[in-house]
Amino acid sequence: MAIALSGCSALGAEVVWTRLLSLTLGGTVYTFSIILAVFLAGLGVGSAAAAAVTGRPAPRLHLAWVQVFLVAAIGWAHYQLTASIPYWPIEPTLTRSVWDKFQLDLLRSFWAIFPAACAWGASFPLALAVALRGGSPVTRTTKDPAAAAPIDSGRVVGVVYAMNTLGAISGSLVFSLGVIPLWGTQRAGQMLVAMALAAAMVVWGRRLVGGEPEGPERRPLTWLAETATAAVVAVLAVSLIVKLPHTPAELIAYGRFLPRDLGWGEVVYAAEGANASVAVTLLESGTRNFHVSGKIEASSEPQDMRLQRMLGHIPALVHPDPRTVLVVGCGAGVTAGTFLLYPHIERVVVCEIEPLVPKVVARYFAGENYHLIDDPRVHFVYDDARHYILTTQEKFDIITSDPIHPWVKGAASLYTQEYFQLCRPRLNPGGVMTQWVPLYESDLPAVKSELATFFSVFPEATIWSNDFLGAGYDVVLLGMRDPTTIDLNAIEQKLASPAYRPVADSLAEVGFGSGFELLATYAGEATHLTTWLAGVPLNRDLDLRLQYLAGLGATYHREEMIFREMLDQLDNHEPRVVVAAERRAEFIRRVRRESSASGDPGAAVP
Repeated sequence: MAIALSGCSALGAEVVWTRLLSLTLGGTVYTFSIILAVFLAGLGVGSAAAAAVTGRPAPRLHLAWVQVFLVAAIGWAHYQLTASIPYWPIEPTLTRSVWDKFQLDLLRSFWAIFPAACAWGASFPLALAVALRGGSPVTRTTKDPAAAAPIDSGRVVGVVYAMNTLGAISGSLVFSLGVIPLWGTQRAGQMLVAMALAAAMVVWGRRLVGGEPEGPERRPLTWLAETATAAVVAVLAVSLIVKLPHTPAELIAYGRFLPRDLGWGEVVYAAEGANASVAVTLLESGTRNFHVSGKIEASSEPQDMRLQRMLGHIPALVHPDPRTVLVVGCGAGVTAGTFLLYPHIERVVVCEIEPLVPKVVARYFAGENYHLIDDPRVHFVYDDARHYILTTQEKFDIITSDPIHPWVKGAASLYTQEYFQLCRPRLNPGGVMTQWVPLYESDLPAVKSELATFFSVFPEATIWSNDFLGAGYDVVLLGMRDPTTIDLNAIEQKLASPAYRPVADSLAEVGFGSGFELLATYAGEATHLTTWLAGVPLNRDLDLRLQYLAGLGATYHREEMIFREMLDQLDNHEPRVVVAAERRAEFIRRVRRESSASGDPGAAVP
C-alpha cells in the first residue's frame, strides 16, 4: 500500500508540477525535457542514497521518515511553484542566448522539485528492504514464522515493483483527467500531501503494531515516543494541507512574463481545464486578452482583431460561394464568427480541444465574434483537430487553421505536412484553406520551415501580411485545392451589395475600408519563394522538428527582420490578383510596401 501510494503521488505530482512549471518557464519541448531530467535525476540520487542504508536496522522506520519528508517536500514544491518562483524577477526576453534561459529554467526546476524526487527515489529500495526482511505480507507463505519458507526475492521485487507501477499509472491518469480539471492544481497539491501522509501512516502504523523484531513489545517507551511523533506529524501535515497556496490567476494569464506584467490588467476569469489553463484579462483601455497556458492567444487589440478577421474574410471573399466552414481552434471565436456575416454560410464547425474555450471564454468576446455561441449554424466539436479531420467524412468549402504558437509542445503537429495532406482532401472542389503563421516569438528557420511545409501541399498558395506599425507581425497563408482567380473587382462588387453590408462593416472595424485595402495585404506567393526556401527541411510527423526550432526562438522578437527578408524575395514579382489597369500601379506599390502617390510611407499600411 505504501509503495503504491508513493508511485501514485510521484506521477500525479509530475503531472501537476509540469502544468505549473510550463506556465512559468513556457510550454516548450525543452521545458518538458528539463522537468523530466530533474525528476529522473532526483529519483536516481534518492535511490542511491537509500541503497546505502537498506542494510541497517529498522528499514520500516526509515521508509516512514522518507514519507514524512515527502509531505514537507511536496508542500515545498507547491509553494515554490505557485507563490515564489513565478515572481522571481526574471525577464526571458533580455537574453539573446537560449542557453542562458535554459540555465535559469534548470535552476528553478531543481530548486522546486528535486527534493521530492529524491524522496520518491529512496522509497522503492527501502520498501524492498522491508519486504525482503519478512516484515510484509508479500513475503509470508505461512502464519507460523518457524515454518516459513525461504523468501523468494524475485517474487518480492516483482510484487513491490508492480504495486509501484500500478500506483504510478493511476496517479498520472487520475490527476490529468480528473483532479486538475475538476478541482484545479491547488486541490491536486493538497491530495498529493495527503497521499504522502497516508503512506507514512501506513508504514508507521504497521511498525507500531509489531511489524519489526525490535518493535514496540520490547521497547514500550520507544513505542510511546514514536506514537506521539506520528501524531504530531499528522497534525502538522493536516495544517500544511489546509494552508497550501492556491494557483494565482495572474500566473495562468501571464505565465513566464508574470514579473513584468503583474498589475497590467484585471484577471476577470481563470480556470484550469483538462488540456490547458485559460484566462481572460481586461485592461484599463477596455482591451480584453484571452490567455492559454500563460500566453496571449487572442485579444481585442487592433492588430490581433485584424489578423482574426483576415483569417475569415480572405478565404470567404476569394471563394465564389462558401457554404460550409471548418475552424481549427476557437480562440476568442472572432474568426469563426466572421463567417456568420456571409449570406450563404450554412454550417460552421469549430474544432477545439479544450471545452472551456468556447463554453466560457468566447462569451467574453461576444461582441467581436457576433455571438458565435448562440448561432444555430455553429457546431462545436471537442476533439483533437488531427483526429477529427482524419475521421470525419464531411467536406468543407473553407478550412481555417489558427492553432497555438508552434513553440508550445504538441502544437507543431498542426503544422506538419501530413496534417495539411489530411486537410486538402476535406476541401470541396474550389475549396480554400488558410493557415496562421506568427513571425513574432519565432525565428527565421522556424518560419521558413512552416512556409515550406505548407507550400509542399499547396504549391499555388499565396501569402497575406498582417503588418503592425509598418513592420511584420504575422502572416496568413491561403492554399487552394484548385486554381482560383483572385479578382479584386468581383470582391468589391460583393462588398458593395446590400447582402454584404455586414461584411464591409466588419472589415472597416479593423481598418480595411475597401476590398482594395484588404487585398493590398497580399505579400506574394509560394512560387516567388522557391529559391529562398530551397533545401529547407519540412516539418513531418516523424520528427516534429518545428517544435524544436520554434522552441529555441520562443523569446525572440525578430518579426521585422523576418518580414523584410521575406519581402526582399518578393520584389519585382507581379501580384496574382486581377486588378483594373488604372489601379494596378497603385496596388503594386501597396503590396510592395512602397510610398504611396502622396509620399506618405505610412499610407501603405492599412
